[in-house]
Amino acid sequence: MCLGIPGRVIAITHADNRLALVEVLGVRREINIAFIVDETHPVDGCVGDWVLVHVGFAMGRIDEKEAQLTLDVLRQLGEAQNELDAMRNADVQPRSRSLH
Repeated sequence: MCLGIPGRVIAITHADNRLALVEVLGVRREINIAFIVDETHPVDGCVGDWVLVHVGFAMGRIDEKEAQLTLDVLRQLGEAQNELDAMRNADVQPRSRSLH
C-alpha cells in the first residue's frame, strides 16, 4: 500500500533538478517535483502548491481543503496510535474478581 502525505511547497531549492522544499506537519524535506511540472505549470509556479508526497516525490497537486482534511485524519490516527501504545505499555494488573 502506498501512502501520499499532503505537504506544501515552500521554496524551490534547485530549479534545474526540479527540487523543492516541502513542509509536512512542520517537518521540512527536499523532494522532487518533476511529476507536477509542465509547460502550463513551471517549476517557479509550484511554490505554495499543496502536493501529495510519497518517497521523496510530489506525486500530484491537491487543493488546500483536501490537504487539510487529510492532515486532520492523519493527526487523529496518530493520536489514536499514541493512546493504543500507552494502553499497551501501561503496567496495569487485572483485578481479581470475587464470585460473592
